[in-house]
Amino acid sequence: MVAVSFDNAYEAVSEANDEARWAFGTGFEDPLAGVDTSLPSGVDGDDLATYCLMLGDDALVMSHRLQQWCTNAPELEDEVALANIGLDLLGQARLLLTRAGKADGSERSEDALAFFRDEQDFRNVRLAELPNGDFAFSMARLLVFATWRLALLQRLTDSRDPVLAAIAAKGVKEVTYHRDYAAQWTVRLGDGTEHSQQRMQAGLDAVWPFVGELFEPHPVIARLPAIAVDPGMLREEFDGVLTQVCSAATLSMPGTPPIAGVAGRTGCDGVHTEEMGFLLAELQSLARAHPEATW
Repeated sequence: MVAVSFDNAYEAVSEANDEARWAFGTGFEDPLAGVDTSLPSGVDGDDLATYCLMLGDDALVMSHRLQQWCTNAPELEDEVALANIGLDLLGQARLLLTRAGKADGSERSEDALAFFRDEQDFRNVRLAELPNGDFAFSMARLLVFATWRLALLQRLTDSRDPVLAAIAAKGVKEVTYHRDYAAQWTVRLGDGTEHSQQRMQAGLDAVWPFVGELFEPHPVIARLPAIAVDPGMLREEFDGVLTQVCSAATLSMPGTPPIAGVAGRTGCDGVHTEEMGFLLAELQSLARAHPEATW
C-alpha cells in the first residue's frame, strides 16, 4: 500500500490548494483568466453582456434551488446527484457572469454580479426561481429547464463569440446528464404507483404556465445575430422530447395556458415572481453583510 501523509481527505485537498480554508472558497481565480475576451467585430458589448446575464442568471438561480435539496432529497444518492447538477450550473454561471463583466467593459466580477445586483437587475426566466415544491415538481421543472437549456447550448456552440461557444460546448456535456436524470425520475414516478403518477402529473401541470416564456423573442437576442440563439428555434425539439418522456411515463402533455408578464415584460427584463426577493435574500445576505470580505 502507498503511504499517505494526511489523516483525512480534507488535509490533502487543503495541501494541494496551499490554503487551509480552501473549502470556504478562498483563492478562486478569474474563471476566464488567460482567455481572449475581446469582442467579435461588430458586436455591441452591452448587448452581449445582457445576453450572458440572461444565460448566467438562469444557471445561478436554478443552481440555488437545486442546492436547497441537500439534506432533503428522498435518497442520499439523489442528494449527491442534485448537488452535482447544481454545481455544474454554478460553474456555468461563473463563466457567463464573468464574460458579462468583460463584455460591457465594467470588469465586474462574478461575485459582484451574483451578490450585489438587485432583483430587477436579474434576467433569469421565472421558471428557475419558483420554490422547489415536492420532489415531483422539482423533477418536472428540471426536465423542462434542462431540455430547453440543452437545445440552446447545442446551438450556441456555433456562436460567433468564441468564449460563448466554448462555454456552451462544456455545458452540453453537463446538461445532457441533467436532462437524462430528470427524465428517468419523471418516467419512474409517472409510470409508478397511482399516487406517484398523480404527483408527477401535478408537477408538470404546475410548471407548464412558465414554459412559454422560455421561447419568447427578446430585442437583445435579435440584435446579436450569429452570436445568440433565437429561442423560437428550440420549441419543436423541446416539444418532441417532452412528448416522448410523457409517453414513456404515461403522463399527459399539459395544456395549461402561459402566465403572461407585466406589460409584456418577463424575467429576462427583470420582472419576477414574489419568490425572487426571498431567494436573493438567502443567496446574497452573507456577502452583503460583509462586502469587503475575501472568501
